[in-house]
Amino acid sequence: MNTSVPIRPAATNPTADKLLVAASALMIERASIEVSLSDIAQKSGVNSALVKYHFGNKDGLLLALLARDAETEVANLEYLLAQPITPTEKLKLHIAGIIRAYHRFPYMNRLIHYLLHETSAQAAEQVSKFFVAPLLDFHRRLLSQGVRCGEFRKVDPVLFYTSLIGACDHLFFGRQTMSRASGVGPVTDEVCRQYIRHMEALICGGILRETEDTSTNGRKMRVANSE
Repeated sequence: MNTSVPIRPAATNPTADKLLVAASALMIERASIEVSLSDIAQKSGVNSALVKYHFGNKDGLLLALLARDAETEVANLEYLLAQPITPTEKLKLHIAGIIRAYHRFPYMNRLIHYLLHETSAQAAEQVSKFFVAPLLDFHRRLLSQGVRCGEFRKVDPVLFYTSLIGACDHLFFGRQTMSRASGVGPVTDEVCRQYIRHMEALICGGILRETEDTSTNGRKMRVANSE
């Protein structure tokens, strides 16, 4: 299979957009990134030969799809970091934003893995440049900001990235496996809201430093529970 990918994503135009929208919809419907060019063409109403014209090949289309999905999310990182709010508030907003992004695009992490490890060095370099590196850099700066403000304990940003992104991947892309094992249903808006609350409690509980107030309250609760 030809795995070379064009260096630059195709310019935005109605035909290219139709192909990207169709590919995204099929991956969500099937909970898989295994979709054929003929399937994408049928879904979009566009001749499959136009994939080569706009994207070079299927991998080029997948790269452009990931770039499209990541563009807004990455742009929001700088905006969030610059807001005049506490690092803890930024952390909670980031957790919610990432989970909502995966709710919209549940195939995102598998697509990242595919383009990083199963296509070409060019594709891997581009994914690292427009998605992985900006997100890791944001995590480094946010965590460092939280440590300087005395709100966070010191946490490895790579491990933080792995924990948050991995948790999203398993909920949204691994949902079928969980359904077979536990009978859970699809990821609805309400499930998404519950997961945001769960991940906020889980991550903040592990990363936030105890203030004197929270430490005192915790001791009071332990004493009350023992009486």
